[in-house]
Amino acid sequence: MKPAVAKRLRLLFSALTLLLLVAAGLAVWFYVRLRDSLPIVDGTVHIAGLTANTVVERDGQGVPTIRGSNRLDVARALGFLHGQDRFFQMDLTRRRPAGELSALIGKAALEVDKRARVHGFRRLSHEVLARIPAAQKQLLEAYAAGVNEGLTQLKSQPFEYALLRVKPEPWRPEDSILLIYAMTLDLQDDHGGYEQSLAAVRDVLGGSALAYFAPLIGPDDAAIDGSFAPLSAMPTERAIDLRRQRPAESAAVRAHFWDDSSVLLGSNGFSLAGSRTANGGSLLANDMHLTLRLPNIWYRASLVFPHPVSGELLHITGVTFPGAPVIVAGSNGHIAWGFTNADADYSDLVAIDLSTLDPEVYLRGTELVPIEKRHETIEVKGGDPVDIEVPWTVFGPIVGRNAGGHPLALKWTAHDPSTANFGLVDLETATTVEEGIAVAHQAGIPIQNFMVADSSGKIGWTICGKLPKRVGFDGRLPVSWTYGDRRWDGYLADHEVPTVIGPEAGQLWTANQRVIDSEGLLRLGDGGYERPQRAARIRELLTEVKNGQPSDLLKIQLDARAPYLDRWHALLERVLTEGAIGQKKDRAKLKAALEPWDGRAEAGSVSYRLVRRFREQVVGLVLPPIFERCVEVYPNFSYRRFHLEAGLWNLVEKRPAHLLNPSYATWDDLLLAAADKVIEELDRLHLPIERATWGQQNEAKIQHPFGKLTSLAAVWLSAPKDQLPGDYDTPRVQAPDDGASERFVVSPGHEEKGIFHMPGGQSSNPLSPYFLAGHTAWVRGEPSPFLPGKTEHTLTLAPGK
Repeated sequence: MKPAVAKRLRLLFSALTLLLLVAAGLAVWFYVRLRDSLPIVDGTVHIAGLTANTVVERDGQGVPTIRGSNRLDVARALGFLHGQDRFFQMDLTRRRPAGELSALIGKAALEVDKRARVHGFRRLSHEVLARIPAAQKQLLEAYAAGVNEGLTQLKSQPFEYALLRVKPEPWRPEDSILLIYAMTLDLQDDHGGYEQSLAAVRDVLGGSALAYFAPLIGPDDAAIDGSFAPLSAMPTERAIDLRRQRPAESAAVRAHFWDDSSVLLGSNGFSLAGSRTANGGSLLANDMHLTLRLPNIWYRASLVFPHPVSGELLHITGVTFPGAPVIVAGSNGHIAWGFTNADADYSDLVAIDLSTLDPEVYLRGTELVPIEKRHETIEVKGGDPVDIEVPWTVFGPIVGRNAGGHPLALKWTAHDPSTANFGLVDLETATTVEEGIAVAHQAGIPIQNFMVADSSGKIGWTICGKLPKRVGFDGRLPVSWTYGDRRWDGYLADHEVPTVIGPEAGQLWTANQRVIDSEGLLRLGDGGYERPQRAARIRELLTEVKNGQPSDLLKIQLDARAPYLDRWHALLERVLTEGAIGQKKDRAKLKAALEPWDGRAEAGSVSYRLVRRFREQVVGLVLPPIFERCVEVYPNFSYRRFHLEAGLWNLVEKRPAHLLNPSYATWDDLLLAAADKVIEELDRLHLPIERATWGQQNEAKIQHPFGKLTSLAAVWLSAPKDQLPGDYDTPRVQAPDDGASERFVVSPGHEEKGIFHMPGGQSSNPLSPYFLAGHTAWVRGEPSPFLPGKTEHTLTLAPGK
């Protein structure tokens, strides 16, 4: 070997060795940081502010039971645990509504921050803190002190901060209030998009199209009062005639994302009265559907402390939201409670009448009022601060314009500091359905369906959160409030909020559908109720239960059948005629793969995936031409929340020429094209039709936010890629990264027989044995205990020295 070549090889070897040593050093450094940021689970830790020793007992999954001498000590201890196990998650959660993510992670979050800053939630959180009852404020202060103590007691700050090269900022009491707004942003429409979409249909296509394609009450509804209405008349040729349109869609429509299959955040909640259960006590089931990530949004806990008046030892078990000191959903031995998104109307778009002389001034009554310009400065890690200006009116921020060019202001309950509080904590001491409902009416959280069951066997439903009291209009479409004849007259009083206690049938169910009719519906309004197929399936299965036990309600939670797809399966079989099959051989494979059919979204089902996708393709061919002009008026137009199923099926059956996509000569051609698109999609995926299972499409993608950084991080910071059963319109709601963030079934007073599931685990640290503890039971639907198990670790939190 020549000396020069040998020298180059030695240099290359030295460089590779150096790189390996550096990589090994970084790996060791990172491992040590991870290990040192693991929570303390045994021994004694002194915490300032405690009045007495508070004991934390963890079971084999890391679920703590906190035993304290009073509620403030328990709040301080819970804060300590959240600070140790979940601080980075809490940090992200508080920053999102405050519009402060860019300061932590850089310009990638700038657009998210700009959207959030419109609402001024950081300023609101200070206002809320100043006005909530003293007891609630003390609770938040004790909790915040515990969070900061927990963070300080870690040997090393959470690993995420080491990677970001920043230091965590302390937790403040008002940050817990920001969590209310974080959940509000998750569960509510922060720019009035649904209302603008409805208005676009009305303004462009007319009232008949709105009644047909977006009915408030439909023929297949599953309301708890049994109400429904026949399908409205199909729009005539005068309203919509697609034969006059060009076959090619406009650029606006081509760029628009027509998606009828995306999972929207919702939930299931249902209950049986004691007359329908085996033990004579009531049963409650709740699974809240949210985006799935690691760590999970919830943190399990059991709180034990004496009642502040009677001295009775309270045991409250359920899920907490890291960043807040309360049990969000669970059971206290007397009552069990849970939530589903109500989709009631919590906001209105107000058409602003601008001055003809000055576009910066608007009319309110006989007065001219200047548009307020609120200035916000967004700090950006690694970059210069960004200043934005937000136009506000007395009604709220301007968020868009209507078809006539008038600005639209958003009047939203979330902008009123009186609608936010931590009154939910009073559920911990409630003992009856009536007491639980009284607490719900005062609780300041995003508007939710509240389901409650008590140990006497009684069940009830109501709305939790403040509902506006409208005068002069129903709130479904934007109107002008200029002259005061249309307005909000405060909020509904407790006795005005729709409530059901002790239903005759002994059952209640909510799945984000319209719940009631008539006067109650007028009070609730329409915030975009979910389509009713899931609720109808729950109602059907719940009605079959006679002597209910927790396992019966779990079975309903895990049900993956979508009966409404049966007719779509039959339609696809009819579309694939012998003549059609003779034209393309792959059509024969498609038809053969349609059997066996049971309408269940099981992971191994091929037929379910094909039929479901066929329906989606039909939706994508039928609806875009109809709504094309709506997109031109409102670029963010979406029909996703419209109750389309009954009208869509009616079109497929009646096949009106004036509502046929102009790209096709006949409805048969359109339906066959939809079937071909299913085949073409699988071809692009290089997936044989006969092996295209639902589970391959519905494969879990549950990750830590840093799991997307590298392939190695994805393996280390992700849950297994399980192929999951369930779908949006089945009780078992499931998508790759959306679904049941928890499941529980419990009979108050019989918690030892309850069932609980949660994806992910208690800890956010991948070195922790609790990182994915319990996840397998959630995937498989195997019953696991509602209460914490046998104590494996004991930590004593003692008063500070």
